[in-house]
Amino acid sequence: MARVASVREAATAEAIERAAVALGSGRLVAFPTETVYGLGADATNPRAVALVFAVKGRPRFNPLIVHVPDLAAATALCHFNETARQLAAAFWPGALTLVLPRRRGCPIADLTSAGLSTLAVRVPAHPVATRLLRATGLPIAAPSANRSGHVSPTTAAHVAADLADRLDIILDAGPTPLGLESTVVDASGARAIVLRLGAIARGELDRALGRPVPVVDGQASRLASPGMLARHYAPAARLRLEAREVAPGEALLAFGAAVPRHEAAMLNLSPSGDLLEAAANLFAHLRRLDSLKPGGIAVMPIPNEGLGEAINDRLLRAARPA
Repeated sequence: MARVASVREAATAEAIERAAVALGSGRLVAFPTETVYGLGADATNPRAVALVFAVKGRPRFNPLIVHVPDLAAATALCHFNETARQLAAAFWPGALTLVLPRRRGCPIADLTSAGLSTLAVRVPAHPVATRLLRATGLPIAAPSANRSGHVSPTTAAHVAADLADRLDIILDAGPTPLGLESTVVDASGARAIVLRLGAIARGELDRALGRPVPVVDGQASRLASPGMLARHYAPAARLRLEAREVAPGEALLAFGAAVPRHEAAMLNLSPSGDLLEAAANLFAHLRRLDSLKPGGIAVMPIPNEGLGEAINDRLLRAARPA
């Protein structure tokens, strides 16, 4: 595949228009969402979607999320039941991805959904993402803009570090507000189920539907959603979770005010113990500590409640051996 010079630009109106033209021509663009930066391609163009997999080094069985500007665009692609409509009304635009049955004649390339009869679809809340979607007039397939399995990107600099000269343009709008991927809910059947914990806490889903929403149990034999691989979001350095002390040679990923004694590098996800702040800092802090090439990264305990569930899910997957 021929490489093109990567251009990191402020997300001005002119840059967004150029990015829209690039997408319409089958090329790749990185852009910010409220969760992480996405690697965008025209979801109706099989060649462009295949390019996403090639650039990321992503397994072909791992489906992509399709981003659309509004509910009307989503309903043109998928069948919505009452549960899906309730969730969309509560959380769109926002950090919720719904897995729904594809409509007959749905124009989305089969590779986007890994050949499944369902489609993962989301309406992002970030203004740059919204403007780009409206400028293209296309559904955009957009996984996180990083090498497959690596730490997700929350800044344009992270994208550039991972994908270098593989993109036409990187739209830079600063750090992403949430810093954690979308929550993915399979609403294709009679019962909604969380396939991936994310920036919308499970309790919020429970309140929106007035009933508990379970999390998928175990590792699916065929992935229905991004983020279900056993090992994912991983830095090069080995992670040691639930750490209450720091071993020689380790860096420290801390949480809260009570930090163990240490002599190595340390970054604190949230000195005040705020899980929202911790989620926003997670991937950037992991990348920063990993860049120091420590012997390992000791990770302090994170409360497994609210957004802490999603943070711990990411850390657990990142800590699993390759």
